[in-house]
Amino acid sequence: MTAIMTGLFAALLAISVPVGYALIIAAGAAILWQGGTPTVLAVVKLFQPTQSFPLLAIPFFILSGSLMMSGTLGQKLVQFAAALVGRFHGGMGQVTVVGSTIFGGVSGSAVAEASALGSMLIPWQKKEGYPAGFAAAVTASSSTIAGLIPPSIPLILFSTVANSSIASLFSAAVLPGLMLAGGMMIVCLNFPRLTDAGQLKSFGRSMLSALPALAMPFFIILLLRAGIATPTEVSVIAVFYALLVSLLLYRDLTWERIYAALVGTVITTGVVMLVIAASSLVGHVLITERVPTIVANWALETLGSAILIILMMNLIMLVVGMFLDLPAAILLLGPTFVAIGHAIGMDPIQLGVMICINLSIGLFTPPIGTTLFIGAVIARVPIGAVVKELWPFYIVAAAVLVLMSYVPALTIY
Repeated sequence: MTAIMTGLFAALLAISVPVGYALIIAAGAAILWQGGTPTVLAVVKLFQPTQSFPLLAIPFFILSGSLMMSGTLGQKLVQFAAALVGRFHGGMGQVTVVGSTIFGGVSGSAVAEASALGSMLIPWQKKEGYPAGFAAAVTASSSTIAGLIPPSIPLILFSTVANSSIASLFSAAVLPGLMLAGGMMIVCLNFPRLTDAGQLKSFGRSMLSALPALAMPFFIILLLRAGIATPTEVSVIAVFYALLVSLLLYRDLTWERIYAALVGTVITTGVVMLVIAASSLVGHVLITERVPTIVANWALETLGSAILIILMMNLIMLVVGMFLDLPAAILLLGPTFVAIGHAIGMDPIQLGVMICINLSIGLFTPPIGTTLFIGAVIARVPIGAVVKELWPFYIVAAAVLVLMSYVPALTIY
């Protein structure tokens, strides 16, 4: 049954069927072929995971990010980043990295961040004389930091797969997110300063203007860690926070912005929920045939060493991440890797951070890297020109991935 599902899924992807539909068709065909599962039960399995209360956090965090990023606050964040690092060598690239890190604390979505930030900063970088390929590369790679800085949508998805604490995952992912940012900023040092670099005298003013967004990730972690609110409640509070900031502080809230944010949220949430529903059906097939347990036992018997098993998981994720979007990959690989991690004594919090970093690399890796394509389209350059500029960023991401994979103290504290 699993072989039929895997083969059909690969064939459907090869003819460009969307991932959610491909998963449903492949899993449905496997269930019908096996014949042991009633059709009604299969339909229940399809819709059951979408009724999860914690998953309500996803659309509300997306909505809060859309409301904050689409207004004046987005410009204030860029101005703050320019004032903070624009005076250094490679300032324009560093502005992109810092902006991505801050935006990550607002949007929680690498794709949304690459689109919003790239449309502002890639033309600016090109105007400052940066190669178009590099401008696209730094945007495509740094936007994936949003997968780690709270509120991270991938971490919320992993928490539902592993039944782990969202608060613990959010706290554990901050350090690797900052390490990625630091490494990518170093990569940018080869370029000159901005011609109109931000000065220290404007730093305090720009920081105050951007403070509402800068406070967002700390605000989220504080409420979760202190037990004041659940993740879903925090996401609703974040929406009201975004509305109040736009309405009272920046006074740029319009019905058009609200409508655009709602439409974008519905579309994005619909895509994510379709993949969640489809992955549940796939999970039913895998669990029925005990695939996670079989794979975990095989890894222990064949590889033996936890070091080699972790290496194997990373290699599998790097390959899968090149072809599948991050949410789909987490939901598909999560149950099996959680079983393997449990077998070797790996903490699920460390595993979740490792998975998110690994699969985030796939977002700017060919042949189907989402942020890679977004950056190339905005910069109007071929994919190959962007990939040539991405090698230093790959090295930084790989170094952080290795540290998070083999040093538990960096994520468990």
